[in-house]
Formats: sequence, structure tokens, C-alpha cells
Amino acid sequence: MLREPWAVMALALLAAEPAAALGICVEGNYPPFSEVLDDGTIVGFDIDIAEALCARIDETCTMVLTSWERMIPALTGGSCDAIVASMSDTAERRQEIAFTDRYYKAPVRFVGRSGMEGGDAPEEMTAKVVGVQRGTINQTFMRLHYPQTPLRLYGNQEHVLLDLTLGRLDAVLGEAVQLEAGFLETPAGAGFAFFGSEHFDAAIQGEGAAIGVRKEDGDLRDKLSAAIAAIRADGTYDTIAGRYFDFDIYGD
Repeated sequence: MLREPWAVMALALLAAEPAAALGICVEGNYPPFSEVLDDGTIVGFDIDIAEALCARIDETCTMVLTSWERMIPALTGGSCDAIVASMSDTAERRQEIAFTDRYYKAPVRFVGRSGMEGGDAPEEMTAKVVGVQRGTINQTFMRLHYPQTPLRLYGNQEHVLLDLTLGRLDAVLGEAVQLEAGFLETPAGAGFAFFGSEHFDAAIQGEGAAIGVRKEDGDLRDKLSAAIAAIRADGTYDTIAGRYFDFDIYGD
């Protein structure tokens, strides 16, 4: 069938258009998982994992800096195609989005001033003001396990830790690995320490941190889950994790 020259040109231009990049929602306020450097570069464990998975599934990916409270709306609204932001796979979130297999698992723990009296039993926490990031498993954990503890909510982890250092909070609750590497091992963390024990409640924290995708994107979910298994098997995962942690962050 003959085509008009303009039609042939249009088809050629259409065929030459590059595939759209896969948008990955990341936070940028959660070191060492995700942070923004002074020059605007986004770095961290989550970022390296996202890039490795994109390479494995042969996709070009673009990191989309997104506030925590906007993560799920951004995904479902089409601003990004996947969330790689240390988001726990919970039953509540599964009502809105789908998740891949986990890519790491971490307990939560309290941090306060060094030498703080008492432990973290609920009856010992009723006079302590605790800060957590809003909309996280830490908020849910506090409300279920420490209902009598005064709780303050913040938009991001940076603000939680800032108020702790300024003396506006007695303690914070968060992922132990993030609090250690992203706070206690930094100059800002001088004079602070963990207290109490590590906690992991599977009813709240699910299987661990996984990648969020839209419910209708089952193919992408399965590709990413297979890619997680692949980078675990070939050593890529361990190489990435070794840049940030001296233990098994995957959490077998």
C-alpha cells in the first residue's frame, strides 16, 4: 500500500522517539538511604538500588524528588511509576498500591540524650515526649505500643532530629540503621545514643521495605521483584549495601 510522503515521515519520527523514562519517587531526607548533596545530586542506598534495578530490567530511570506525604499520591497520580523510599510493605498501604518483594528489613529503636534514665518499657515512656515522621510505621508503632506517650509528628526525618538536638523532644523513634548511620555517627549525633531494645512488629512493619507500584502495573511489580532476586544472586546487592552498612541490611 502506497503512503503519502508526509505519512511515511510521521511514522519514521514516531518510531525514532525514545521510550519514556521510568519515574522513581525518592525522598532525599533520609540518609544514608536517600539525601540531596549541595550540588543537587541525590545519593544513597535507595538510589543505588533503584539504579541497579533499572539497569537490570533495561529501563532508563529518572529520580523524582518527592516529599514523604506525597509519595503515594504522586505514584497513583502518575507523577512517578515506582516508589523506592524505604517504604514498608504494610496492609494499610496495600489498600492503595502494590508492592514488590522486600529489598531490606530493619527494626526500629529509640534515640535520646546519652545517659537518659530509664528504659523503653511503655510505663517508662509516659513522661517522655517522642517525635516521629508523620505517616510512617513509626507513628503507627507509637500509637499502638505507646499510647500514653506524648507524640509529636513531623513532615520529614530531618525535622524530627533537629528538634531532638534543640531539646524540644526527649526521644525519637525510627529505623535503627537510619538513626545510627544518618545521625549518631554524624557530628549532629554527638551526645545522643540508643536506649531500650530493637523492635520489629510484623503486623505493623510488614515484610520490610519494598518498592511501591500502582496496582494495575503488575508486570512492572513482577519485573522489579525478579530484578531484586537477580542482584541479590549476582553480588550487586551486597556491593551496594557494603558502601553503607557493615551488616546484612537485607535481614534474613
